[in-house]
Amino acid sequence: MVVRRAKKNRKYLGTRRWGVGNIKNARGAGDRGGVGAIARLRKHDWTYITAKRPDLIRKKGFTPRSRNELMEINLNQISSILKRQNKSELDLEGYKVLSNGTLEVKATIRASGFSEKALEKIKGIGGSAVVLAKKEEAKPQQKPQAEAPGKM
Repeated sequence: MVVRRAKKNRKYLGTRRWGVGNIKNARGAGDRGGVGAIARLRKHDWTYITAKRPDLIRKKGFTPRSRNELMEINLNQISSILKRQNKSELDLEGYKVLSNGTLEVKATIRASGFSEKALEKIKGIGGSAVVLAKKEEAKPQQKPQAEAPGKM
């Protein structure tokens, strides 16, 4: 039958020297053992961290772009796209057109938003700007419930 025994290192857990070799190795700030500069993230200081220093807690993942937020594009970028594609119309759903740069080609631009100066520059060159309507999320419509015959 297998004899189950506690690991031998259990008997050293309460002593000063266990796990550090010579006692002078565990003196002062050098006893953190790989925890490094963020030594306050250890278990016993966790309530201090959460209450007073939440900036020390590491953040994971990313923040998704809000659905209401529009991406930005400027007139220089639009001009280069129009030249590359040899088109006079451009659909930019989900974008707001900003006025940085100049538009070199007369074009029809459809976008979700325009700045005032961008509208002036587009119309100044003879182009047109069309603001696209926001797509409303389809909400399921409730059908009126018909009353059952005979029940009143």
